[in-house]
Amino acid sequence: MPVLCPSSSSFFTCFLILFSLITINSCNCLAIVSNTKRPPRQLSVNYYTKSCPQVERLIGSITSQQFKEAPVSAPATIRLFFHDCFVEGCDGSILLAKKPGSNILAEKDAEDNKDLRNEGFDTVMRAKALVESKCPGIVSCADILAIAARDFVHLAGGPYYQVKKGRRDGKISTATRVPNNIPHANSTVDQLIKLFSSKGLTVQDLVVLSGAHTIGFAHCKHFVGRLYDYKGTKQPDPSIDPRLLKALKMSCPHVGGNADIVAPFDVTTPFVFDHAYYANLEAKLGLLASDQGLFLDPRTKPLVQSLGQDKVKFFQAFSAAMDKMGSIGVERGRRHGEIRKDCSMHM
Repeated sequence: MPVLCPSSSSFFTCFLILFSLITINSCNCLAIVSNTKRPPRQLSVNYYTKSCPQVERLIGSITSQQFKEAPVSAPATIRLFFHDCFVEGCDGSILLAKKPGSNILAEKDAEDNKDLRNEGFDTVMRAKALVESKCPGIVSCADILAIAARDFVHLAGGPYYQVKKGRRDGKISTATRVPNNIPHANSTVDQLIKLFSSKGLTVQDLVVLSGAHTIGFAHCKHFVGRLYDYKGTKQPDPSIDPRLLKALKMSCPHVGGNADIVAPFDVTTPFVFDHAYYANLEAKLGLLASDQGLFLDPRTKPLVQSLGQDKVKFFQAFSAAMDKMGSIGVERGRRHGEIRKDCSMHM
Protein backbone atom coordinates (compact mmCIF):
# COMPACT_ATOMS: atom_id res chain seq x y z
CA MET A 1 0.00 0.00 0.00
CA PRO A 2 1.30 3.53 -0.76
CA VAL A 3 1.97 5.90 2.09
CA LEU A 4 -0.60 8.69 1.80
CA CYS A 5 0.54 12.12 2.98
CA PRO A 6 -1.93 14.75 1.80
CA SER A 7 -0.32 17.92 3.15
CA SER A 8 3.25 19.20 3.29
CA SER A 9 3.56 18.95 7.05
CA SER A 10 1.77 15.63 7.34
CA PHE A 11 3.84 14.30 4.45
CA PHE A 12 7.06 14.68 6.38
CA THR A 13 5.48 13.37 9.58
CA CYS A 14 4.39 10.35 7.58
CA PHE A 15 7.85 10.06 6.07
CA LEU A 16 9.50 10.12 9.50
CA ILE A 17 7.22 7.33 10.74
CA LEU A 18 7.95 5.24 7.68
CA PHE A 19 11.67 5.97 7.89
CA SER A 20 11.95 5.09 11.57
CA LEU A 21 10.09 1.82 11.23
CA ILE A 22 11.70 0.38 8.14
CA THR A 23 14.91 -1.56 8.75
CA ILE A 24 15.24 -3.58 5.59
CA ASN A 25 18.18 -3.98 3.31
CA SER A 26 18.12 -2.10 0.07
CA CYS A 27 20.01 -1.18 -3.04
CA ASN A 28 22.18 1.89 -3.09
CA CYS A 29 21.81 2.67 -6.76
CA LEU A 30 21.68 1.25 -10.22
CA ALA A 31 24.57 -0.95 -11.21
CA ILE A 32 26.72 -0.47 -14.24
CA VAL A 33 27.82 -3.04 -16.74
CA SER A 34 31.18 -4.75 -16.97
CA ASN A 35 34.00 -3.45 -19.10
CA THR A 36 33.90 -6.47 -21.41
CA LYS A 37 31.54 -5.63 -24.26
CA ARG A 38 29.94 -8.52 -26.10
CA PRO A 39 27.49 -8.02 -28.96
CA PRO A 40 23.94 -9.03 -28.02
CA ARG A 41 22.76 -12.33 -29.44
CA GLN A 42 19.31 -12.92 -30.78
CA LEU A 43 16.63 -13.56 -28.18
CA SER A 44 12.97 -14.33 -28.77
CA VAL A 45 9.72 -13.77 -26.92
CA ASN A 46 8.57 -17.19 -28.17
CA TYR A 47 11.76 -19.08 -27.34
CA TYR A 48 10.00 -21.61 -25.08
CA THR A 49 6.74 -21.86 -27.03
CA LYS A 50 7.29 -25.54 -27.84
CA SER A 51 9.70 -26.66 -25.12
CA CYS A 52 7.99 -25.07 -22.09
CA PRO A 53 4.92 -23.07 -23.12
CA GLN A 54 3.73 -22.58 -19.53
CA VAL A 55 6.99 -21.06 -18.27
CA GLU A 56 5.68 -17.52 -17.67
CA ARG A 57 2.55 -18.80 -15.93
CA LEU A 58 4.68 -20.98 -13.64
CA ILE A 59 7.01 -18.13 -12.74
CA GLY A 60 4.03 -15.80 -12.33
CA SER A 61 2.49 -18.09 -9.72
CA ILE A 62 5.64 -17.70 -7.63
CA THR A 63 6.11 -13.95 -8.09
CA SER A 64 2.49 -13.16 -7.24
CA GLN A 65 2.73 -15.24 -4.07
CA GLN A 66 6.05 -13.66 -3.11
CA PHE A 67 4.67 -10.17 -3.66
CA LYS A 68 1.77 -10.87 -1.31
CA GLU A 69 3.94 -12.47 1.36
CA ALA A 70 6.94 -10.14 1.11
CA PRO A 71 6.43 -6.97 -1.00
CA VAL A 72 10.13 -6.19 -0.66
CA SER A 73 10.66 -9.05 -3.11
CA ALA A 74 9.80 -6.57 -5.88
CA PRO A 75 12.70 -4.10 -5.51
CA ALA A 76 14.96 -6.96 -4.38
CA THR A 77 14.44 -8.96 -7.57
CA ILE A 78 14.56 -5.95 -9.88
CA ARG A 79 17.85 -4.96 -8.29
CA LEU A 80 19.14 -8.50 -8.64
CA PHE A 81 18.41 -8.39 -12.37
CA PHE A 82 20.28 -5.09 -12.73
CA HIS A 83 23.29 -6.47 -10.88
CA ASP A 84 23.25 -9.63 -12.98
CA CYS A 85 23.21 -7.75 -16.28
CA PHE A 86 25.75 -5.14 -15.28
CA VAL A 87 28.48 -7.67 -14.46
CA GLU A 88 29.25 -10.22 -17.19
CA GLY A 89 25.91 -9.59 -18.88
CA CYS A 90 22.48 -11.10 -18.19
CA ASP A 91 23.67 -14.64 -17.54
CA GLY A 92 22.50 -15.54 -14.03
CA SER A 93 26.06 -15.33 -12.69
CA ILE A 94 24.89 -13.24 -9.72
CA LEU A 95 23.04 -16.33 -8.48
CA LEU A 96 26.10 -18.58 -8.27
CA ALA A 97 27.56 -19.41 -4.87
CA LYS A 98 31.27 -19.72 -4.23
CA LYS A 99 32.60 -23.13 -5.16
CA PRO A 100 33.21 -25.34 -2.09
CA GLY A 101 36.87 -25.25 -1.09
CA SER A 102 37.67 -22.36 -3.40
CA ASN A 103 39.26 -19.10 -2.29
CA ILE A 104 37.66 -17.24 -5.18
CA LEU A 105 34.60 -15.29 -4.09
CA ALA A 106 31.54 -15.23 -6.33
CA GLU A 107 29.80 -12.05 -7.54
CA LYS A 108 27.21 -12.25 -4.79
CA ASP A 109 30.02 -12.18 -2.19
CA ALA A 110 31.42 -8.83 -3.39
CA GLU A 111 31.17 -5.98 -0.91
CA ASP A 112 28.86 -4.07 -3.24
CA ASN A 113 26.48 -7.04 -3.35
CA LYS A 114 26.40 -7.97 0.31
CA ASP A 115 23.16 -6.13 0.95
CA LEU A 116 21.26 -7.81 -1.88
CA ARG A 117 18.05 -9.02 -0.27
CA ASN A 118 17.48 -12.75 0.17
CA GLU A 119 13.95 -12.31 -1.15
CA GLY A 120 15.35 -11.75 -4.64
CA PHE A 121 17.38 -14.94 -4.58
CA ASP A 122 14.53 -16.88 -2.96
CA THR A 123 12.12 -15.84 -5.69
CA VAL A 124 14.39 -17.16 -8.43
CA MET A 125 15.17 -20.39 -6.57
CA ARG A 126 11.48 -21.11 -5.92
CA ALA A 127 10.54 -20.33 -9.51
CA LYS A 128 13.38 -22.49 -10.84
CA ALA A 129 12.29 -25.46 -8.70
CA LEU A 130 8.73 -25.22 -10.03
CA VAL A 131 9.82 -24.81 -13.65
CA GLU A 132 12.26 -27.74 -13.34
CA SER A 133 9.42 -29.95 -12.09
CA LYS A 134 7.47 -29.27 -15.28
CA CYS A 135 10.19 -28.58 -17.86
CA PRO A 136 13.42 -30.20 -16.62
CA GLY A 137 16.67 -28.86 -18.08
CA ILE A 138 14.95 -26.40 -20.42
CA VAL A 139 14.71 -22.91 -18.89
CA SER A 140 17.80 -20.99 -17.79
CA CYS A 141 18.12 -19.23 -14.46
CA ALA A 142 19.00 -16.06 -16.38
CA ASP A 143 15.65 -16.12 -18.18
CA ILE A 144 13.77 -16.86 -14.96
CA LEU A 145 15.36 -13.82 -13.31
CA ALA A 146 14.48 -11.60 -16.28
CA ILE A 147 10.85 -12.76 -16.25
CA ALA A 148 10.55 -12.43 -12.46
CA ALA A 149 11.89 -8.87 -12.56
CA ARG A 150 9.27 -7.95 -15.16
CA ASP A 151 6.54 -9.57 -13.08
CA PHE A 152 7.48 -7.51 -10.03
CA VAL A 153 7.58 -4.26 -12.01
CA HIS A 154 4.00 -4.97 -13.06
CA LEU A 155 2.83 -6.22 -9.66
CA ALA A 156 4.09 -2.99 -8.06
CA GLY A 157 2.03 -0.91 -10.48
CA GLY A 158 4.42 -0.56 -13.40
CA PRO A 159 4.17 -1.63 -17.04
CA TYR A 160 3.82 -5.18 -18.31
CA TYR A 161 6.21 -5.83 -21.18
CA GLN A 162 7.19 -8.88 -23.19
CA VAL A 163 10.45 -10.54 -22.10
CA LYS A 164 12.68 -11.93 -24.80
CA LYS A 165 14.16 -15.28 -23.82
CA GLY A 166 16.89 -17.70 -24.84
CA ARG A 167 19.70 -16.73 -22.47
CA ARG A 168 21.98 -19.43 -21.16
CA ASP A 169 23.56 -19.40 -17.72
CA GLY A 170 27.11 -18.11 -17.46
CA LYS A 171 29.97 -20.16 -16.07
CA ILE A 172 32.01 -17.30 -14.58
CA SER A 173 31.18 -15.50 -11.35
CA THR A 174 33.94 -13.66 -9.52
CA ALA A 175 33.70 -10.88 -6.95
CA THR A 176 36.66 -9.00 -8.41
CA ARG A 177 34.61 -8.11 -11.49
CA VAL A 178 31.97 -6.28 -9.45
CA PRO A 179 33.42 -3.10 -7.83
CA ASN A 180 34.27 -1.17 -10.97
CA ASN A 181 30.94 -2.03 -12.56
CA ILE A 182 28.58 -0.91 -9.81
CA PRO A 183 27.94 2.85 -9.58
CA HIS A 184 28.05 4.43 -6.19
CA ALA A 185 25.57 6.69 -4.47
CA ASN A 186 27.84 9.66 -5.18
CA SER A 187 28.63 8.81 -8.81
CA THR A 188 28.63 11.87 -11.03
CA VAL A 189 26.54 12.12 -14.16
CA ASP A 190 29.77 12.07 -16.16
CA GLN A 191 30.73 8.75 -14.59
CA LEU A 192 27.28 7.28 -15.12
CA ILE A 193 27.09 8.33 -18.76
CA LYS A 194 30.51 6.88 -19.46
CA LEU A 195 29.67 3.56 -17.84
CA PHE A 196 26.30 3.22 -19.55
CA SER A 197 27.84 4.17 -22.88
CA SER A 198 30.42 1.40 -22.51
CA LYS A 199 27.58 -1.08 -22.98
CA GLY A 200 25.72 0.72 -25.70
CA LEU A 201 23.21 2.35 -23.34
CA THR A 202 22.31 5.97 -24.01
CA VAL A 203 21.82 8.99 -21.78
CA GLN A 204 18.08 8.38 -22.09
CA ASP A 205 18.55 4.76 -20.98
CA LEU A 206 20.44 6.03 -17.94
CA VAL A 207 17.64 8.38 -16.88
CA VAL A 208 14.87 5.90 -17.67
CA LEU A 209 16.47 2.95 -15.88
CA SER A 210 17.22 5.18 -12.89
CA GLY A 211 13.44 5.38 -12.59
CA ALA A 212 13.57 1.91 -11.04
CA HIS A 213 14.33 3.86 -7.88
CA THR A 214 10.62 4.60 -7.73
CA ILE A 215 10.58 1.64 -5.32
CA GLY A 216 13.24 0.38 -2.95
CA PHE A 217 15.33 1.74 -0.09
CA ALA A 218 18.87 2.81 0.73
CA HIS A 219 20.87 2.56 3.95
CA CYS A 220 22.01 5.72 5.72
CA LYS A 221 25.63 5.07 4.77
CA HIS A 222 24.82 5.74 1.13
CA PHE A 223 23.60 9.29 1.67
CA VAL A 224 24.76 10.39 5.15
CA GLY A 225 27.57 12.43 3.58
CA ARG A 226 24.96 14.64 1.91
CA LEU A 227 23.47 15.45 5.30
CA TYR A 228 26.53 16.67 7.19
CA ASP A 229 29.64 17.07 5.07
CA TYR A 230 28.90 17.31 1.37
CA LYS A 231 32.08 17.11 -0.66
CA GLY A 232 34.18 18.16 2.32
CA THR A 233 32.32 21.43 2.91
CA LYS A 234 31.19 20.52 6.45
CA GLN A 235 27.76 21.60 5.26
CA PRO A 236 24.72 19.67 3.92
CA ASP A 237 24.18 19.23 0.21
CA PRO A 238 22.36 22.43 -0.87
CA SER A 239 20.27 20.44 -3.34
CA ILE A 240 18.33 18.67 -0.54
CA ASP A 241 14.96 20.09 0.45
CA PRO A 242 15.33 21.42 4.04
CA ARG A 243 12.35 19.39 5.26
CA LEU A 244 13.79 16.17 3.86
CA LEU A 245 17.19 17.05 5.30
CA LYS A 246 15.68 17.47 8.76
CA ALA A 247 13.77 14.19 8.49
CA LEU A 248 16.82 12.26 7.35
CA LYS A 249 19.05 13.70 10.07
CA MET A 250 16.62 12.54 12.75
CA SER A 251 17.17 8.92 11.70
CA CYS A 252 20.72 9.09 10.36
CA PRO A 253 23.18 10.71 12.79
CA HIS A 254 26.59 11.67 11.47
CA VAL A 255 28.20 8.83 13.43
CA GLY A 256 27.00 5.94 15.54
CA GLY A 257 23.64 5.42 13.90
CA ASN A 258 21.74 2.16 13.39
CA ALA A 259 23.31 0.45 10.38
CA ASP A 260 20.01 -1.22 9.52
CA ILE A 261 17.97 1.97 9.15
CA VAL A 262 16.96 2.78 5.57
CA ALA A 263 15.01 5.46 3.74
CA PRO A 264 12.85 5.11 0.63
CA PHE A 265 14.19 6.33 -2.69
CA ASP A 266 10.75 7.72 -3.49
CA VAL A 267 9.48 9.52 -0.38
CA THR A 268 6.01 10.19 -1.81
CA THR A 269 4.91 6.75 -3.13
CA PRO A 270 7.63 4.37 -1.87
CA PHE A 271 5.76 1.14 -2.59
CA VAL A 272 4.27 2.01 -5.98
CA PHE A 273 6.04 1.72 -9.32
CA ASP A 274 5.17 5.08 -10.88
CA HIS A 275 6.88 8.20 -12.22
CA ALA A 276 6.91 10.16 -8.95
CA TYR A 277 10.67 9.58 -8.72
CA TYR A 278 11.22 12.26 -11.35
CA ALA A 279 8.92 14.85 -9.75
CA ASN A 280 10.78 14.22 -6.51
CA LEU A 281 14.07 15.13 -8.18
CA GLU A 282 12.57 18.41 -9.37
CA ALA A 283 11.42 19.09 -5.80
CA LYS A 284 14.89 18.38 -4.35
CA LEU A 285 13.62 15.14 -2.81
CA GLY A 286 16.15 12.79 -4.38
CA LEU A 287 17.71 10.50 -1.78
CA LEU A 288 21.07 9.78 -3.41
CA ALA A 289 23.46 12.33 -4.84
CA SER A 290 23.62 10.25 -8.03
CA ASP A 291 19.84 10.51 -8.40
CA GLN A 292 19.56 14.22 -7.62
CA GLY A 293 22.42 14.89 -10.01
CA LEU A 294 20.21 13.84 -12.91
CA PHE A 295 18.10 16.95 -12.38
CA LEU A 296 21.09 19.22 -11.90
CA ASP A 297 22.92 18.26 -15.09
CA PRO A 298 21.75 19.98 -18.30
CA ARG A 299 22.22 16.78 -20.30
CA THR A 300 19.75 14.82 -18.19
CA LYS A 301 17.47 17.49 -16.69
CA PRO A 302 15.14 17.75 -19.74
CA LEU A 303 14.60 13.97 -19.64
CA VAL A 304 13.80 14.07 -15.93
CA GLN A 305 11.26 16.83 -16.53
CA SER A 306 9.67 15.07 -19.48
CA LEU A 307 9.29 11.72 -17.72
CA GLY A 308 8.01 13.41 -14.57
CA GLN A 309 5.13 14.89 -16.54
CA ASP A 310 4.00 11.74 -18.36
CA LYS A 311 3.65 8.34 -16.69
CA VAL A 312 2.65 6.64 -19.94
CA LYS A 313 5.80 7.93 -21.61
CA PHE A 314 7.91 6.70 -18.69
CA PHE A 315 6.30 3.24 -18.76
CA GLN A 316 6.89 2.91 -22.50
CA ALA A 317 10.48 4.08 -22.22
CA PHE A 318 11.15 1.85 -19.22
CA SER A 319 9.83 -1.22 -21.02
CA ALA A 320 12.08 -0.51 -24.00
CA ALA A 321 15.11 0.17 -21.80
CA MET A 322 14.63 -3.04 -19.83
CA ASP A 323 14.45 -4.99 -23.08
CA LYS A 324 17.65 -3.32 -24.24
CA MET A 325 19.46 -3.88 -20.95
CA GLY A 326 18.23 -7.48 -20.81
CA SER A 327 20.13 -8.24 -24.01
CA ILE A 328 23.53 -7.14 -22.70
CA GLY A 329 26.17 -9.85 -23.01
CA VAL A 330 23.66 -12.71 -23.09
CA GLU A 331 25.02 -16.24 -23.26
CA ARG A 332 23.79 -18.39 -26.14
CA GLY A 333 24.82 -21.89 -27.19
CA ARG A 334 26.41 -24.76 -25.28
CA ARG A 335 29.92 -23.46 -25.84
CA HIS A 336 29.13 -20.20 -24.06
CA GLY A 337 26.76 -21.24 -21.32
CA GLU A 338 24.68 -23.90 -19.62
CA ILE A 339 21.21 -24.56 -18.24
CA ARG A 340 21.66 -25.01 -14.51
CA LYS A 341 19.36 -27.28 -12.54
CA ASP A 342 20.27 -25.41 -9.36
CA CYS A 343 20.77 -21.70 -9.98
CA SER A 344 23.41 -21.46 -7.26
CA MET A 345 25.63 -24.23 -8.67
CA HIS A 346 27.39 -25.04 -11.91
CA MET A 347 26.31 -28.23 -13.62
